[in-house]
Amino acid sequence: MDSQTEERVSGSSAAESRKTYYVAVGAGQIQRDKEAAPFEFAIRANEEELNKLQEAFEELAGSDEPAMRSANAETSQASDRSFKKVYRKLYELGTEETKRHIESNGILD
Repeated sequence: MDSQTEERVSGSSAAESRKTYYVAVGAGQIQRDKEAAPFEFAIRANEEELNKLQEAFEELAGSDEPAMRSANAETSQASDRSFKKVYRKLYELGTEETKRHIESNGILD
């Protein structure tokens, strides 16, 4: 049984509406078209999951704005938390290859 068939059989409406997206973390981009832009990760997500990932990217971008930057540890920790939040979501939604890549880099350790 392929993954699309498994998703239909599971009966979960969330699983039924999942689509493949391609993610470029540095650019904060999530694309449906694999050829649209360079990407690092492939994920399977429904609309709600995609929105949560986009929110995590926005939080990460906000923690990197010049007005937010400072040498203090609190700001640095907030940025680290945002970074890990993005990668946790990518891991949760990722294909097996995406999960292996994140695991091999120890990003979530």
